[in-house]
Amino acid sequence: MTTHTFKPDMPPPGKVFGPMAWMRQNLFSSWINTLLTLLSLYLIYLVVPPIISWALLDANWIGTTKADCTKAGACWVFIEQRFGQFMYGYFPNELRWRVDLTAILAIVGAAPLFISKFPRKAVYGIAFLVIYPVVAFYLLHGGAFGLTNVPTSQWGGLMLTLVIATVGIVGALPLGILLALGRRSNMPAVRVVCVTFIEFWRGVPLITVLFMSSVMLPLFMPEGMNFDKLLRALIGVILFQSAYIAEVVRGGMQAIPKGQYEAASAMGLGYWRSMGLVILPQALKMVIPGIVNTFIALFKDTSLVIIIGLFDLLNSVKQATADPAWLGMATEGYVFAALVFWIFCFGMSRYSMHLERKLDTGHKR
Repeated sequence: MTTHTFKPDMPPPGKVFGPMAWMRQNLFSSWINTLLTLLSLYLIYLVVPPIISWALLDANWIGTTKADCTKAGACWVFIEQRFGQFMYGYFPNELRWRVDLTAILAIVGAAPLFISKFPRKAVYGIAFLVIYPVVAFYLLHGGAFGLTNVPTSQWGGLMLTLVIATVGIVGALPLGILLALGRRSNMPAVRVVCVTFIEFWRGVPLITVLFMSSVMLPLFMPEGMNFDKLLRALIGVILFQSAYIAEVVRGGMQAIPKGQYEAASAMGLGYWRSMGLVILPQALKMVIPGIVNTFIALFKDTSLVIIIGLFDLLNSVKQATADPAWLGMATEGYVFAALVFWIFCFGMSRYSMHLERKLDTGHKR
């Protein structure tokens, strides 16, 4: 008895697949695309080499003062000397280990949430969200357990940016989901209240919200009662962003077929169980890009806190460039700030794409 052995499949022809085929289809498919491709390559040739030369080849890397920047390129000595200010603001030097410890605890504590087979992940996540903010507050602010008090007026730099963005995201997401549910509620009173709240906060700019929370709100408080400036800003940011998240989530809920609501009702599920087990998981999966886009906008909007006298990363850089000892270093400072903002925003964007691919199970068989 003879055994037939199949030969391995031949590779696809190079004219159909591969980088050359991709270039032919996307870059040189017509004379217009060919012209645009050549023009783009020429512009890259004009722009990229000078940037590389300025930022790397001719840059100044070693020194302690502006006088040490003798080359024609960037003076990264400025970033090195003011790096602590950019990261911690005016947090006391001898206490900056508390900021580092807070960041390490956040990374180590959140790491299990990204492990797919971690047991009881939901319970752990809730415990982490409850315990970590308390620990982080006492580490940063002090005033208890023998820790020196550091007022929020001394907070700044990237630390303040991350505090505002993180608290804003964690606080605005659940509030936005509740507002979205309220806006689609069958109870008129609840729906009117949620619609009014959402449209009010969407109708005013964030800079106005911060100004009102810092300047006008204390005028309506009882005499002798005063909230911390950063706390007022955090409350304003949470309320403002929750309105936008509510609209994003509402859009996802409207995209759910009516049959899903009917199926949940037919199974005997109540309102909250049907929303939590059937509707919201599908809606949130559909609007992941919109939610992350709102988070990215919030991260970049943290620079607006300068209106109430708080110095985040960007404003710390701007303040450092006004130092007479470092005049003319604005370009290096803003490039550094832009790079930091890009790293965080790009990271959130990529994680959003990862979640989309991971949760895209609707058409899998």
